[in-house]
Amino acid sequence: MKITPRQGKLLDVIVKEYIDSATPISSQLLEEKYNFDISPATIRIEMQRLTDKGFLSQPHTSAGRVPTDKGYRFFVDNLKESKFDRGFSPIEKEMEDSFKFFRDLTKKIAELTSNLAFSYFPEEDIFFKEGWENIFKEPEFENTDLASKFAEMVENMEKEIEEFENFDFPQIFIGKENLLPGAQEFSTIISRIHLPRKKEGVVAILGPKRMDYNKNVKIIKSLNKPWQKKKTQKTK
Repeated sequence: MKITPRQGKLLDVIVKEYIDSATPISSQLLEEKYNFDISPATIRIEMQRLTDKGFLSQPHTSAGRVPTDKGYRFFVDNLKESKFDRGFSPIEKEMEDSFKFFRDLTKKIAELTSNLAFSYFPEEDIFFKEGWENIFKEPEFENTDLASKFAEMVENMEKEIEEFENFDFPQIFIGKENLLPGAQEFSTIISRIHLPRKKEGVVAILGPKRMDYNKNVKIIKSLNKPWQKKKTQKTK
C-alpha cells in the first residue's frame, strides 16, 4: 500500500523520534518540534492514515504512535547510501585498530552500537557475543519474557549460523522477517566480512526493533571497506 510523500516524511520523523526516545510519538510533539508547514489537524489525520495503512500502531487509546514492522521496513528501505557513508572516518579508524583480535572487534561493535554484537569466524570455528550488559539496559527488556526470548534467539543464531554465511552486504531483518524462530520482536543486521590476511567471518548486530539502523549498517559496512579498496587497487 503506497503512501504520499508527506506521509513518508512524517513516518521518517516518527521512526527517528521513537528510536531516540523509546516512547510513543504524539502529534503534539511533532507540532512543537517540527515545521511541516501543515496544520496540527492535518498531522493528526495523516498519522491516523499511516495507522490505518499498517505503518504505525497505537498502544493505547490516548497514547501516541509507534512504528510497526512495516513502518521500520519503509524507513530502512528509504535510507540513502550517502547517509551510511557520510562522516564515517573517525569510527572507521577505531574499527581498524581492533582488527588484530576478533574478540576486540566484537566488543568494539557492541560498544559503538549499544546492541548485542555477534561474530563467527569459521576458520577458527569460534563465536563471540558481546554487549549483553548494555542491551539489557534497553527499556524493551524490562519485560523479562522478552529478555528470555532474546537470549534464545542469540542461541538459535549460533546453531543456525551456516544459514547466514552468504550475505556479502548487510541484510536487515525486522520483526517477522527474521529467519530465526522466536525472533519476531527483534531486528537483526548481518553480513559476511572480509578481514586482512584472507580472514573471513560473519558479523551480526541484534537488538530491539527500535535500533539505530543508519549507524549500525554504517558500522558493518566499514568492516569491509578498507580491505576491499586495497584489493581493488591491486587488481587494476
